[in-house]
Amino acid sequence: MHFFRDLSLSAVVTGFVVVLVGFTSTGALVFQAALSLGATQAQVNSWMWALGIGMGLACIIPSLIYKKPVVAAWSTPGAALIATSATGITMREAIGAFVVCAVLIIVAGATRAFERLMNRIPMAIASAMLAGVLLRFGLETFSSIKTAPLLVIAMFAAHLLGRRFWPRYGVVGVLAVGVTMAAFAGSLKWSAVSVEWASPVWVTPVFSLSAIIGLGLPLFLVTMASQNMPGVAVMRAAGYDTPVSPVITTTGIINLLLAPFGAFALNFAAITAAIAMGHEAHEDKDKRYTAAVMAGVFYGLIGLFGAVVGGLFAAFPRELIVALAGLALMSTIANGLAGALREEANREAAIITFLVTASGVSLVGIGSAFWGLVAGVVAMLVLTRRVV
Repeated sequence: MHFFRDLSLSAVVTGFVVVLVGFTSTGALVFQAALSLGATQAQVNSWMWALGIGMGLACIIPSLIYKKPVVAAWSTPGAALIATSATGITMREAIGAFVVCAVLIIVAGATRAFERLMNRIPMAIASAMLAGVLLRFGLETFSSIKTAPLLVIAMFAAHLLGRRFWPRYGVVGVLAVGVTMAAFAGSLKWSAVSVEWASPVWVTPVFSLSAIIGLGLPLFLVTMASQNMPGVAVMRAAGYDTPVSPVITTTGIINLLLAPFGAFALNFAAITAAIAMGHEAHEDKDKRYTAAVMAGVFYGLIGLFGAVVGGLFAAFPRELIVALAGLALMSTIANGLAGALREEANREAAIITFLVTASGVSLVGIGSAFWGLVAGVVAMLVLTRRVV
């Protein structure tokens, strides 16, 4: 197979980093969302099984078909919505709302309406949004020096040496140095690792109008606006013309099949996708899809060995994860800023996009990436009277 010829050690490690960053950054929110619906421990494990398997399939299938990196994720704002808006909604009603959300995602993909909208967003705006989304990871890398100076400085030194002498395996070196330093410092919490299989638990959906209006529709809207829009913008900013509509349709179908087991909403990733699409994943842009496939494999392992993998990720100190993500995204942030500021005519609109996105502002439950895109497009219309 072409995949195994294209695969490299850097792609395997990048896939692991994608899952490490994605899982540890918002995994606790998913647990909170499940518990807010009164989930049992078996149902919580089932949610992780369904989400892991779902994200794995949504990464592997389109990446192999199109030979372009496609990284899926659970809907982080969706999990927050469930955790804060589930009052009075039973688990079966919530599952019904998840099914409705999945059907709406399929419709959005099949009608191609979402892709037509995304194709009208200028590259300068998309690049500025990407840089704004990733900025906090770069800043947190160096602010974490305050709490773990030796660890972070050693990882930064490994990053510089890797970029100079072995750029293809830079992330591998940074991860190895980080784990070694953490082990010597005694900050690896191996006690968090326990052997436990995650098993699927079927919950028959109940379609309640109040749950559909109060949870299903908002879940669809925040997933499309706060997750899929930035995810597509990241792909475009990275130079990939992956067909959006078929991938969204595929993601929706996977979501629909796994919704009764707890897969509340699946979508394009943005931050973790940028890691898989960067130079560190593979020096050959056309072979970076292998990093996305490996991310899918690791996500699938989370589904099968939920407690084991979750404990493994919990064993790493926070500073190691923050520094690893920020250093892996350094060149992507630089490329985003370069693309945003390349054309003088679009520069001010791009800076507005960047600042709004980086601000972290959230309105009506929708995150700053969406509002950054809106602000940039409005600014471009006002300043240039055109959107190209």
